Amino acid sequence: MKLVIFGLTISSSWGNGHATIWRGLCRAFVNRGHNIVFFEKDVPYYAAHRDLTEMRGVELVLYKDWNDASGKAELHLADADAGLITSYCPDGIEATRLMLSSRARLKAFYDLDTPVTLKLLRAGEKLTYITENGLTDFDLVLSYTGGAILTQLKEMLGAKEALPLYGSVDPDAHRPVAPIDAYRGDLSYLGTYAQDRQEKLKELFIEPSRRLADRRFMLGGSLYPQTFPWTESIFYFNHVPPPEHPSFYCSSLFTLNVTRGAMAEMGYCPSGRLFEAAACGTPILSDFWEGLDNFFRPGSEIIIVRTSDDVVNALGMTEAERRRLSRAARERALEEHSSEKRAIELENILERAAGVKT
Repeated sequence: MKLVIFGLTISSSWGNGHATIWRGLCRAFVNRGHNIVFFEKDVPYYAAHRDLTEMRGVELVLYKDWNDASGKAELHLADADAGLITSYCPDGIEATRLMLSSRARLKAFYDLDTPVTLKLLRAGEKLTYITENGLTDFDLVLSYTGGAILTQLKEMLGAKEALPLYGSVDPDAHRPVAPIDAYRGDLSYLGTYAQDRQEKLKELFIEPSRRLADRRFMLGGSLYPQTFPWTESIFYFNHVPPPEHPSFYCSSLFTLNVTRGAMAEMGYCPSGRLFEAAACGTPILSDFWEGLDNFFRPGSEIIIVRTSDDVVNALGMTEAERRRLSRAARERALEEHSSEKRAIELENILERAAGVKT
């Protein structure tokens, strides 16, 4: 199968969650005998932090301007089994129009940010990846978020068929490793700054860091403003490269997952970081959203925290309790949420959709 993708980025993990997910999924997809062409706009902020330039079985097409890329995109789509436009693709509208007029056997859209997409559209904003026709012209629509939002994609944007394709983890890239002193702490949090996560971050990370001033709270991620309410027990890393994610997770007693507001409201929105930490064998504390128990079992595979007290109490867990929790979560992640598992799901979805279309 030849899959042509027009996405945000696979070459740079800086300030976004797309790259790490795509790397694992593409690697697993290629291992199953398929080929991928990934079109990515070569923008300065990703070029300055590029941490991947090539991948076996994946042709990465970096382009400065859509006019420079359209000819090559047309050639690749002509013999593609499937074309795929993703959310936050800078030239998504242009790529959509080209793909819909192409000879690609299957024409699909994958929204890795569905709740945010719908929220922005309801607010009247124009997006770079949704045309005036919404999603009506695609043969298939995939969503990183499941549950009731799949119905909204049909009712609001006209999707013919909307199916979930959740995040995943590459066990070769995320696994238990020895802790390192630079990242050693009691509670870690890895994530780009987002305003709609800030209130939960204050309650579940910043406030506990004030109350437990003798502990170490490790924060990794870009775009945090100077006005962020830092405390003396928070240690900050502007960017943690993907190869260092396992060290970052494994050097803390616990790691925290905080979901963006729009996604938490809709539910069924597991962050890729959730699966990464589980595969690394780090006990996870997480905010709650509908559907979470479909991915990890609260109490035995993950600890739900709603208040600062919950976090403080969880940090008092015994070593034996921590080990039971992390072992169970890792087993679940490897069995049900690996990139290979998602690659098989994607393969089956595309083959089924192509068969129906034929």
